[in-house]
Amino acid sequence: MRFVVQVVKNASVSVDGKLTGSIERGLLVLAGISGTDTREIADKMVKKLCSLRIFSDENGKTNLSLSDVKGELLIVSQFTLYADCKSGNRPGFSNAGRPDMAEEMYNYIVKKAEEYAGHVGTGVFGAHMQVSLLNDGPFTVILDSEELFGK
Repeated sequence: MRFVVQVVKNASVSVDGKLTGSIERGLLVLAGISGTDTREIADKMVKKLCSLRIFSDENGKTNLSLSDVKGELLIVSQFTLYADCKSGNRPGFSNAGRPDMAEEMYNYIVKKAEEYAGHVGTGVFGAHMQVSLLNDGPFTVILDSEELFGK
């Protein structure tokens, strides 16, 4: 599982010109799901995500978590985070989770995140989405379950 996490002043996602999710101050999360991901991995990833101390305190130090700043989450599915670009010029996506499994896992991630953060906005799984954001910093980190927790 991979999360690209951006600290934002605000962010939104639309499909066919219709707003599907939006947040004010918080985290925009692009979530990629591999074929080997499990609910246990999702639990660990969401806990790590919501515990990250990446918001600035009154002294400008990154000491505060999402809950400390009463931030919101916008989680957007992004299978292309599992693009394999090792050979040729066209990425392969065989490491990404099958759509049915990945959608179930994405929905689980959103529900789990709601336990930590009051408001969780979403995109539409599998849709062609337009994401807008006002990055705060910019401050972007990548969480990769294999790097964090091993296989």
